Amino acid sequence: MNIDFKKNNGLVPAIIQDNRTNKVLMLGYMNEEAYTKTIETGKVTFFSRSRQCLWTKGETSGNFLHLVEIKEDCDHDTLLVKANPEGPVCHKGTDTCWGEKNETNPLLFVTELQDFINKRHEEMPEGSYTTSLFKDGLNRMAQKVGEEALETVIEAVNGTDKRLIYEASDMLYHLIVLLTSKGLRIEDVAAELKSRHSPNWQKH
Repeated sequence: MNIDFKKNNGLVPAIIQDNRTNKVLMLGYMNEEAYTKTIETGKVTFFSRSRQCLWTKGETSGNFLHLVEIKEDCDHDTLLVKANPEGPVCHKGTDTCWGEKNETNPLLFVTELQDFINKRHEEMPEGSYTTSLFKDGLNRMAQKVGEEALETVIEAVNGTDKRLIYEASDMLYHLIVLLTSKGLRIEDVAAELKSRHSPNWQKH
C-alpha cells in the first residue's frame, strides 16, 4: 500500500466497516504508527487528536475491533478498515457512532450459502449431501427442486407457517445446487428480478 500520510499533518481518516454486516461503525484517524500497530496486532488502533497519542479501540472497554483487511482509496489518503467488532463500538454503548443497530441482514447469508455450495462443487468432498446431489446429475437435481416445491405448496395450503418456512428453505437450497451445476448463481436470479422491477422491462 502507498498511503499518503503527509496530506493532513500525518493523519488519514479511517472508516470502520463491519466485515459481516457491511454497516459503517465509526470514523477515526490513523497516523503511520497507528496503521503499523493495527497490522502487527490485528486490533484496530487510532491516533487520538485530543490526547495526541495512540489508542487501540477496546483497550479500556474490551470492545476491540479485530482487523480483517484494510483498503486505501484512489487518492491514497483515506482508509476503509473492515473489522469484526467485539461488542458495541461507540463509547455511548451503541453499536455504531450514529446510534444505529448493527444487525446482520439474513439475506446476506444466501450469498454465503452460494459460495459454500460452489466450494462443494469444486472440491466434491466425500460424505457431503451436496456432493451426492452433484454426482446424481442434472435430472436428479431438477427432480429435487420439483419435489421440494410441491412440499412447499402443500404446507402453504394445509400446513403451518413454521413448516412452510422449512420446506421453502429446502426448495431454495436445492435450487441453488441446480443453478450451480449449470454454472449460475442465485445472484443471477436476483438480477433478473431486479430487471423486472424496471418500468421498461418487457416479458420475454
